[in-house]
Amino acid sequence: MAVDYTVIVLYLAGMLAMGWWGMRRAKSKSEFLVAGRRLGPWMYSGTMAAIVLGGASTIGGVGLGYKYGLSGAWMVFAIGLGLLALSVFFSARIARLKVYTVSEMLDLRYGGKAGVISGVVMWAYTLMLAVTSTIAYATIFDVLFDLPRTVAIVLGGAIVVAYSTLGGMWSITLTDMVQFVVKTIGVLILLLPIAVIKAGGFAEMKAQLPTEYFAPLGIGGETIFTYVLIYTFGMLIGQDIWQRVFTARTDKVAKWGGTVAGTYCLVYALAGAVIGTAAKVLYPNLPSADDAFATIVKDELPMGVRGLVLAAALAAVMSTSSGALIACATVANNDIWSRLRGLTAGGGGEDHDEVKGNRLFILLMGIATIAIAIALNDVVQALTVAYNLLVGGLLVPILGGLLWRRGTVQGALAAVTVGGLSVIGLMWAYGILANEPVYYGLLASLAAYVIVSLATRPTDAAVLANWRARLAGQDTPEADPTTPETVPVPTTG
Repeated sequence: MAVDYTVIVLYLAGMLAMGWWGMRRAKSKSEFLVAGRRLGPWMYSGTMAAIVLGGASTIGGVGLGYKYGLSGAWMVFAIGLGLLALSVFFSARIARLKVYTVSEMLDLRYGGKAGVISGVVMWAYTLMLAVTSTIAYATIFDVLFDLPRTVAIVLGGAIVVAYSTLGGMWSITLTDMVQFVVKTIGVLILLLPIAVIKAGGFAEMKAQLPTEYFAPLGIGGETIFTYVLIYTFGMLIGQDIWQRVFTARTDKVAKWGGTVAGTYCLVYALAGAVIGTAAKVLYPNLPSADDAFATIVKDELPMGVRGLVLAAALAAVMSTSSGALIACATVANNDIWSRLRGLTAGGGGEDHDEVKGNRLFILLMGIATIAIAIALNDVVQALTVAYNLLVGGLLVPILGGLLWRRGTVQGALAAVTVGGLSVIGLMWAYGILANEPVYYGLLASLAAYVIVSLATRPTDAAVLANWRARLAGQDTPEADPTTPETVPVPTTG
């Protein structure tokens, strides 16, 4: 394993080095939180794909393929569909708003008063997303170094917190591009064909496994519907995803770059399911489906290649974790703390002071994430709670604000409150992993939004006029003046 260890250590050292370089670039709030809003199509596509394809998409996607066959691709496929829908229908308008958080968008659309409540819901979602990604380190570092769970979480979490705190979105963008390349090589180019060949090819796989392993809908219609409802719609409204949209140089980059990333997700989904299906042929009696990825990598790949593929899994987890961490810190600082102190969104002093403030919040949220990850055992339940709250509480007011002019701030607040409380109550009644909470919670949120909006005075005409101007890209703050290069070339000295 010496060669594999060397590959992993060099990879982790490279992540920290990019964090240090990113610190030299992040001199303003815009640079620190949204990479100066100047990513071109290639880098935007790679980083967007990196953040949405995390440990659940890689390790979990292979596990679903092991359990259900090709239809196990539906979870990651739903993520890709959500990213495509966001990119094609909404991302251009979102990018033109020139805001930093989803709650700022809600304040622009409804005329204020929605930010703190929506910020709390979004903060809870991004925190749980960061926690679940951090827990995934334990699995990978256990395979790599046979470390105790707590030590593995602290080690992996400390690396992510370090480079995220140093350079903010610039560091995360640079590391995500490396992670995107590593994932592409490790999973698509190396692991996928090797797994199929080791399993004897598709003909042998079909001969060894039941026919339902190759049925497109074998996982079940209700499960597919739930995946679409939670993950596809979750992609439309998550702060971690929107914050990447804000990094696009232009609205066209956001639209077409995101479309490329969404298409890549669909390919990645199918690859994970095929790898899992091959693992089922090779190891039909694994104690857990989630062990399929680590087992096939450890037992079937040659030295060096094994290290690269494990680095790919690590890259998948780290990209999602770092994206969730900066989103969590951005919401905590800009939507909750600043507002509670009586500051306007985006206010609070000089750019340099804001960079220090956001850097401090990333550090604090990172420490909290590591602590919660150590104390928490059930990743699936934590992630389910996060997505149920996000979709049940925020989907309706966000999409309603983008699509329905008659929606009001009172309707938005009612939707967030009723939807969020309904989801919590229904999870208590039906169980956290049940499908009913998000179904009924979303319906309750929609009903509250429509009824209260129609029962209250329409949004002020001046607020709507400013909203339409911002959506059209008029009278919006310009990105920080820099060179036209997408990524500046680092200099020495």
